[in-house]
Amino acid sequence: MDRRKFISRASIGGAAAAGAAALAAPAIAQTHPKVTWRLTSSFPKSLDTIYGGAEVLSKYVSDITEGNFTIQVFPAGELVGGLQAADEVTAGNIEACHTVGYYYWGKDPTYALAAAVPFSLSARGINAWHYHGGGIDLYNEFMATQNIFALPGGNTGVQMGGWFNKEINTVEDLRGLKFRVGGFAGKVMERLGVVPQQIAGGDIYPALERGTIDGAEWVGPYDDEKLGFVKVAPYYYYPGWWEGGPTVHFYFNKPAFEGLPPVYQAALRVAAQAADANMLQMYDYKNPEAIKTLVGQGAQLRPFSAEILQACFEAANATYAEMEATNPAFKKIWESIKAFRSENYTWAQVAEYNYDTFMMIQQNNGAL
Repeated sequence: MDRRKFISRASIGGAAAAGAAALAAPAIAQTHPKVTWRLTSSFPKSLDTIYGGAEVLSKYVSDITEGNFTIQVFPAGELVGGLQAADEVTAGNIEACHTVGYYYWGKDPTYALAAAVPFSLSARGINAWHYHGGGIDLYNEFMATQNIFALPGGNTGVQMGGWFNKEINTVEDLRGLKFRVGGFAGKVMERLGVVPQQIAGGDIYPALERGTIDGAEWVGPYDDEKLGFVKVAPYYYYPGWWEGGPTVHFYFNKPAFEGLPPVYQAALRVAAQAADANMLQMYDYKNPEAIKTLVGQGAQLRPFSAEILQACFEAANATYAEMEATNPAFKKIWESIKAFRSENYTWAQVAEYNYDTFMMIQQNNGAL
């Protein structure tokens, strides 16, 4: 080979490579800019399961973007109160929050539908609807009117029905009961004479202790044990029919989300779905031991009677009919959930229900 031609070609190739490197560096910098967001949680840091969902999101987003996109997580009350989280995101004062839609049902009941409403879907059912039934997109049609983009960010599974300072055996026992309950489940309960109270998680124990309220629901055994409710209200009821599969959401300020590079938007979607799955897995693992501990501490487990459940179901349907008649956004999403709910519970009766029922019988017989 001619030495001069080789050197010439090598020089041209080297210059081209150098030029490509010069072009690539700014392009990468634009695709992966340094971004820092703040996220306020609606939950106290002591609740590692539900508060921890935001920390999972933050960690995964940082890992995926090699530390270029960081999200600082703040517990309820540090930046704003837990029940004001979504308002701050709407206003653009904070880029993100981790909260539950039914906290804001008073602004519009449509907020609650993708989170949890009475006698809706189970955790598996609501996740199927979110990810494969168009639920995320339907919810975001509404959330766009609130300047928010929302993604599922956790689920507790069906919750317990709450702690009471007396037994609740009949519908009559509900009349005049001052009960801490989140979301518009309280709207349903009002039809049966309950006096609903919306109180942030950290304030429930002192309210029960002072007798300001007669009962309270929060989540389930693991979190309820941490908050010490068994010490002040021994009767522990189930199921929490108003939260069959409650979804915790990440709310992002819509302009802030849309202003991110596509790769960062994808990182948020992936991390949110990971946090969503992780939370339910944690509760499923931690609740079995916690329920035994609570019973050992004096919790008296009680099922809601069929009479109470049926009355509540009918009251919920009457409430939904009123809302559907006056709120088009609510009607559109609720009709979608109802259509899938019917199909979901048809299938759930077949293999899953029969397998679980058989295995529960074996457990009760001491065979497991």
